[in-house]
Amino acid sequence: MKIEETTLKDCYIIHDTVFEDSRGYFFESFNSKKFQELTGADAHFVQDNQSSSTRGVLRGLHMQTGEYAQAKLVRVLEGSVLDVAVDLRKYSPTFGNYFTVELTAQNHKQFYIPKGFAHGFVVLSDKAVFFYKCDNFYNKESELGLMYDDPELNINWQLPKEELILSEKDQKNFYLTDILNRL
Repeated sequence: MKIEETTLKDCYIIHDTVFEDSRGYFFESFNSKKFQELTGADAHFVQDNQSSSTRGVLRGLHMQTGEYAQAKLVRVLEGSVLDVAVDLRKYSPTFGNYFTVELTAQNHKQFYIPKGFAHGFVVLSDKAVFFYKCDNFYNKESELGLMYDDPELNINWQLPKEELILSEKDQKNFYLTDILNRL
């Protein structure tokens, strides 16, 4: 396992050591001891989630607030996505900044997103299976959404806007200026 720092404080890309041969491949996708040693993050994951989506589906940008805030460790099991994290920690030196990384079934990269970040992804392949660990349980009342097309962020989702498919809920997310007093 190798950790790569990102431009956002406390966010990391994780490169696992993949062993391949004629039968396929093997890698250890999570080891809490190694993870804590390399990142310094004390995340105790309690919930795993998985979704399947088609090209253009944009899920996000989501977060949990207050006592239900969640850190996430995300990866792609099939296909390819552009994964996005936005730092919404008010006192962070990288507040209001975002980071993107392409996660694919082939590159086996994982992305660690600490508490206080909005997170989302868009599917770049025909289909993608997305898997993530959370260090806190989901609580609907603590959910908050940031608009994917916020002009202050200006995120390049790598697909034309007319190809993006959003849920009704995600079409009603807040812009950064409106979200600040909800944190």
